[in-house]
Amino acid sequence: MRWWDIDPVLDLEKAVFPEDAWSRGMFWSELAHARGPEATRRYLVAEDGDGRVVGYAGLVCAGEQADVQTIAVARDLWGSGLGARLLTELLRAATSFECTEVMLECRVDNTRAQKLYERFGFEPIGFRRGYYQPGNVDALVMRLNDPARSLHGAPPDSSAAPSGTAEREAENSESNQKNENEKNDKSDRNEQSNQNHQNNEDNDG
Repeated sequence: MRWWDIDPVLDLEKAVFPEDAWSRGMFWSELAHARGPEATRRYLVAEDGDGRVVGYAGLVCAGEQADVQTIAVARDLWGSGLGARLLTELLRAATSFECTEVMLECRVDNTRAQKLYERFGFEPIGFRRGYYQPGNVDALVMRLNDPARSLHGAPPDSSAAPSGTAEREAENSESNQKNENEKNDKSDRNEQSNQNHQNNEDNDG
């Protein structure tokens, strides 16, 4: 994700997370930590064949732990498998950062997203009460150990670029690199809002 992606990403952000959408400043802050040898973030966007941004995802790393900050998919593509593909790329990023575990928060009422995470090996480890505001919805905390191993069991279509979609990452990951290198100028996002926007990864597969 690069600065020119922020406007279309903001549009999608507001459509998917109307109550707690990230601000433009939050995206800029994330992108500031997504480039160069000291980068601690990895962000990517997905476009359809017409160049419309239809999804994005981001991850932050600190030491051996990574945190999934956000995964969002346009509502008309929910159930298309794009959410799984985006998650696969985040796990590749965590592996490239040499993280040994990946954490995330998910709304307790978002069973669809939870099933996606479980397919990748995430396990529930606790709750954060009233984490999602202003709705005062609890978050389910999930953890994945050894993201590299999880990639071997990823859904079969997850390592392929979404049909009719170009995925772009800031610093390229492994197997989608052909597609992403063409748009390699597009990556990264933040852990700033105390709400990781996992609530709508209803975008799963």
